[in-house]
Amino acid sequence: MSKLIPVAIVIEDEPDIRRLIKVTLELENFMVFEASSVSRGLIESRSRQPEVVLLDLGLPDGSGMDFIRDIRSWSDVPIIVVSARTHEDDKIAALNLGADDYLTKPFSPGELMARVRAQLRRRSMTSNKGETTFRFGRIDVDLTARVVKRDDEILHLTPIEYRLLAFLLTHQNTVLTHRQILLGVWGPNDIENHHYVRIYMGTLRKKLEDDPVQPIHVITETGVGYRFIA
Repeated sequence: MSKLIPVAIVIEDEPDIRRLIKVTLELENFMVFEASSVSRGLIESRSRQPEVVLLDLGLPDGSGMDFIRDIRSWSDVPIIVVSARTHEDDKIAALNLGADDYLTKPFSPGELMARVRAQLRRRSMTSNKGETTFRFGRIDVDLTARVVKRDDEILHLTPIEYRLLAFLLTHQNTVLTHRQILLGVWGPNDIENHHYVRIYMGTLRKKLEDDPVQPIHVITETGVGYRFIA
């Protein structure tokens, strides 16, 4: 359960950037702890039990990838990478290791906080083990009954479309790579078949979105994967 005052850890070796992130979070009533290295970031994460971690990739004693790899062995805290690296290979590698989101520098304080709030909403949703019903736009989903409705009318989904929708609903506001989606929906035997994801995202959009050409729920993250927004 989240603390009354949410805790954030900022792991960034550039003082000006670290200060900007710290001030932005503190204006939203976060308690912020700082670290400028992988080793210090891991110490702070173990002792502070944060609600969210903001992580740079280029650190003096190693890569932020090392931090993600280590912390994912014992914690599922939301991690938002904040990095100047814009190459999609870096984004995919961080997300595949277990980062929840990737924000490139330069960034606006407003976008930073939107990403943080999205991760806190997702964490709150997934921590509620009894929640099996969801509503977004004109769609209602009952995962227990395996029923999907649009405007109170039964919406017919194929088994794969249903599994894909359920996976998206339980990972809301999180950037999901093609590989993560393939593993979660199709299993390990199909992780190279990226075209499966593109095809079924298209058919799902046609059934869920008011305008499939300009979707507002199933969002493409170019070069990386998809994000579902309720």
